[in-house]
Amino acid sequence: MKNLLILFLSMLLFSCHPLKNVVKENNSIPLFNGKDLSGWVVNGREKWFVEDGDLICESGPYKEYGYLTTDASFKDFDLSLEFKQESNGNSGVFFRSSIEGVIISGWQAEVAPPGHDTGGIYESYGRGWLIKPAAALDHVLKEGEWNTMRVKAVGSRVTTWLNGIEMITLDDEKIGQAEGKFALQIHDGGGIKVRWRNIRVKVL
Repeated sequence: MKNLLILFLSMLLFSCHPLKNVVKENNSIPLFNGKDLSGWVVNGREKWFVEDGDLICESGPYKEYGYLTTDASFKDFDLSLEFKQESNGNSGVFFRSSIEGVIISGWQAEVAPPGHDTGGIYESYGRGWLIKPAAALDHVLKEGEWNTMRVKAVGSRVTTWLNGIEMITLDDEKIGQAEGKFALQIHDGGGIKVRWRNIRVKVL
């Protein structure tokens, strides 16, 4: 019943698309329609916009944290997306998160420049880094090119992949108790620009 409800809500969010385009690729749901920010909420004063079919996050003059959160919340899921870091790529993909203003609680699958633990899991306003990928995996990130990230969470177990390579697996009781939104991040400090596309989730 839960899966059917989320599927129905997704169909409403993307009602401008034919049904055959809403659910495909192993029953995954598109979270980004390639045209506008339908189904998402901008949090903060940084820039979120669509250009050439890509979702773009970019630092504005305030150089603050910014987040783009989904309307819907998710528990167990298999999320996949692509990103390309056009400048300082300090960003991230939050899951099972909640937000007030730009204060976000939840867990981040890190998206960052080389040498800064892309694919690791960080708990915001909590315990900080929970797990980082092995240093030997740093080469998996393709700087300035499109990368594919996958995040799967079932109960307390979280696994991330980058370009098909498993980066971390983590079992954490606190994560297992949570449910919440997905969020893309703009880190503070300015100078950040990241492109995103093909954002899809399979509800488990």
